[in-house]
Amino acid sequence: MLDLFLKKKENMTRDNKVFDLIKEENERQVNGIELIASENFVSPQVMEAAGSVLTNKYAEGLPGKRYYGGCEVVDQVENIAIDRIKELFGATWANVQPHSGAQANAAVMLALLNPGDKILGFDLSHGGHLTHGSSVNFSGKLYQPSFYGVEKETGLINYDVVEETAKKERPKLLICGASAYSRDWDYERLREIADEVGALLLADVSHPSGLIARGLLNDPLEYCHVVTTTTHKTLRGPRGGLIMMRNDFENPMGIKTPKGIIRKVSSLLDSGVFPGTQGGPLEHIIAAKAIAFGEALSDDYMQYVMNVKKNASVMAAAFVEKGYQVISGGTDNHMMLIDLRSKDINGKEAEKALGLADITVNKNMVPFDDKSPFTTSGFRVGTSAVTTRGLAVDDMQRIVNYIDDALMNKDDEAKLTSIKQEINGWMSGFPLFKA
Repeated sequence: MLDLFLKKKENMTRDNKVFDLIKEENERQVNGIELIASENFVSPQVMEAAGSVLTNKYAEGLPGKRYYGGCEVVDQVENIAIDRIKELFGATWANVQPHSGAQANAAVMLALLNPGDKILGFDLSHGGHLTHGSSVNFSGKLYQPSFYGVEKETGLINYDVVEETAKKERPKLLICGASAYSRDWDYERLREIADEVGALLLADVSHPSGLIARGLLNDPLEYCHVVTTTTHKTLRGPRGGLIMMRNDFENPMGIKTPKGIIRKVSSLLDSGVFPGTQGGPLEHIIAAKAIAFGEALSDDYMQYVMNVKKNASVMAAAFVEKGYQVISGGTDNHMMLIDLRSKDINGKEAEKALGLADITVNKNMVPFDDKSPFTTSGFRVGTSAVTTRGLAVDDMQRIVNYIDDALMNKDDEAKLTSIKQEINGWMSGFPLFKA
């Protein structure tokens, strides 16, 4: 399908400037080791749908309730995506239109909060996310944020401290979920805390959603009022977001329609997406989501996420064996956060050196970091992408060996080039997406 689009069309000048860069990016992905925890590789059919003629269709509204004509086909596509994600997670309602996880969170907050309301989220510097109350994000500008974090000694969340903070702050929304926390969440305890202070509970499971979907981690839908996720990390779909609920309920603010009817939260959330935070949905991406959700229901995907979890556990142990500090001592999901201070290296240096060796990671702040977000004391890695390529537990030690070798020789360009050549040769045997 990609070749079809790359061919020169009659009476059309090929934009080689852009397509050459696309080719270059393809080579970068194929030749290197991708360890960024928020990235993955999609199947050929997901990519085909994302590049389909559905990109031409504007479809404001919901299936069967559009503001444009000609939506008969895209209505069916979107309904397939909704039905599959509900089956995958055991949800009773879902909106698959959010363009990203940030858009999904924005829609939830717009629907359920008023500007100035208090929210309690997981501290960004401890592994949380920008949309959970960061001062540079809409969530920190429109609402009054407060935060909980991990304990310095353990790297784990202390739920007693979360409860104390919630009682003190009395938030209207309690947010759980993270972008750099490697342990599972106690949603039952968090719901007890939320109920105690009269808050709604939002779980943003963007990172481990694929593992949650197949029962390898705790189920947030059992206890949380609303659940959001991206679709491109462990869920292995196109870049996008979605919102789900298992149990709908009357909104706690008692918002009424012009006809005086108190609206259910699902209706408010639909409005929070459109027209609240975005216009027409990306129906080509929703088609790609539908395909990815179908793949995630398969036995092959179940084996995949089991392998993701196993690979992460083995990789974390390999880092510890090499003398690296893994925050919280290990991982329950697909990722881990490495504190480099004991190695006298900062995250910026590590990211650069590993990049020269064709190992892609992202520098990341660690809890109680003493360096700026532009430097950081650590880096974050995940196993979703390498597992998609077919790498197994025996390969994780080899990857850590390469990482350690590169970091211990971070200023030796010849050594880094040698490591890169070894990696390029090794990765040539693995497709981006192993069927």
